[in-house]
Amino acid sequence: MTYKIECVVECENYLGESPIWDVDSGMFYWVDGTGRRKGKDNIFRLNPRSGNFESRLIPDHDIGALALREEGGLILAVDDGYYFYDFDNGNLDLIQLIEEDLPRTRLNDGKVDRRGRFIAGSMDDQEELDICGLWRLDPDLSVSKIGGGIICTNGPSWSPDDKIFYVTCTFKDTMWAFDYDIKNGTISNRRDFVSTKDLAGVCDGSTVDSEGCIWTAELVTGDIVRRSPDGMEERRIGMPVKNVTSVMFGGDKLDEIYVTSMARIDHPGSEHHDTFIKEVTPQFGAGSVFKVTGLGIKGIEEPRFGG
Repeated sequence: MTYKIECVVECENYLGESPIWDVDSGMFYWVDGTGRRKGKDNIFRLNPRSGNFESRLIPDHDIGALALREEGGLILAVDDGYYFYDFDNGNLDLIQLIEEDLPRTRLNDGKVDRRGRFIAGSMDDQEELDICGLWRLDPDLSVSKIGGGIICTNGPSWSPDDKIFYVTCTFKDTMWAFDYDIKNGTISNRRDFVSTKDLAGVCDGSTVDSEGCIWTAELVTGDIVRRSPDGMEERRIGMPVKNVTSVMFGGDKLDEIYVTSMARIDHPGSEHHDTFIKEVTPQFGAGSVFKVTGLGIKGIEEPRFGG
């Protein structure tokens, strides 16, 4: 097997996250979670066929995650709640505020399940307290809390049969697996799926391929890791930068992997989490978006939010 890694956009994202491939348009979207704090644009769209690259700034919000909508446009999980967003005209419309009583938390990673619900989890901006929840936004725009006890939510994803929900608490060094009730959108029977306590890196964003294996971007080591459904590491691919943040299948055949990364070097969590090494300057190429081809593995189309 011969695979190839290439840089597709040198965008110097402060915190690149939430890559999404739109199979209908062939467009690739992602965000810079806290880029606006550094005066950067924070939401992006790439047409890989033409090379056309567009960026926008939502000035008043950190963006945790985005998803596509069945009715067109995007839905965002931002620092204070859920919003609809139109990339073309810039309209941002509030759906529901989240965790208003917890000013140090913000919505972080999120994905849509195959019944059109948007599941997003929050994080403590100081990367210290497990005060954060998992929130489900239904197509009727009602919101329910389905989990908690999290410091930093990352990598929500589902097995191909919708029976297992995976999510990481990065600062607890653990990816969990839950039983998932696709009919009701609820989780139960939490168990450890991956522990990174004895590894050099920590899990960040994830996705699941058509064979049911979980791909995870691993901070610090700069690897993307494929694990089988029983949690065993199947392969590890070294990327050009060490702080890769999330992964998503794309391309016409969903057989390419897009990888986001971050140029951020200041981590509040480094004060109480020894995995993160204090840096003086970003690594060359950090914050770019990369593409891996030639793996011979296909992903699964990302669902759209039903509301």
